[in-house]
Amino acid sequence: MSTTTRGNAMPTPVQTLGDHLRFWRERRRMSQLDLAAEAEVSTRHLSFLETGRSRPSREMVLHLAERLALPLRARNALLIAAGFSPIYQERALDDPELRGDRRAVDLILAGHEPFPALAVDRHWTMVASNAAGTRLFSAIDVAPALREPPINVLRLALHPDGMARHIRNLPQLRHHLLDRLRSQVEMSADPSLADLLEELHDYPVDADAASDRGPGDDYGGVAVPFVVRIGDDMLSLISTTTVFGSPVDITLSELAIETFFPLDTATSQALRRAAGQA
Repeated sequence: MSTTTRGNAMPTPVQTLGDHLRFWRERRRMSQLDLAAEAEVSTRHLSFLETGRSRPSREMVLHLAERLALPLRARNALLIAAGFSPIYQERALDDPELRGDRRAVDLILAGHEPFPALAVDRHWTMVASNAAGTRLFSAIDVAPALREPPINVLRLALHPDGMARHIRNLPQLRHHLLDRLRSQVEMSADPSLADLLEELHDYPVDADAASDRGPGDDYGGVAVPFVVRIGDDMLSLISTTTVFGSPVDITLSELAIETFFPLDTATSQALRRAAGQA
């Protein structure tokens, strides 16, 4: 049985500004006094905003959103609830206006060759990959349905019919990925991510895999190795995540680039050999 919980549903744009402020304030575990101090406003004024007795300026709405560390799409919802137009656009990554941004993403992916790299959206759907990433995911035997677009990277990795049966340190990696997803759910209040977390949490774990913790190397909690067997090769990788620093587009703010690095000479040689053969 799953131990994950979805919590309260995120307010919709038709709800009041007070509903949104109260929801996010409580989700951030802040009292009115805490948020008022952070925003440098009086507790009385914040209370009036939550009850609808005062109407804030657009600048105040954005200021409170910043103090609450809201995702850009939640800031738009806050603006709409306060009677203002949203200011953050959401466009597909292949939109002509994002041509330069897409070029930057492609350069990062290509520059990481011959090691795997991929870009995922807020729901962990793969939106781009370099050639090494495509080779890595194509070389592992998984259920065909898991490869059908849109490909969810976490589902592909942890599903019993996916990469899970080939991952040497599955319990260790699974725990790390679920913790990371759980943090995203807490920060974003995204119901689709909450559903994904519940789904992944309920995947059965093979008893043999559960007793095999894999390599004991500890990287100080900063990262967890990804150790997978592909044919005769045992690949040991570690990944880093790149996000855009100051995006003003919702799509870019929710985009993450995952780059994988070899942890040993054998893995590096295997990836370079695969690139040469390709």
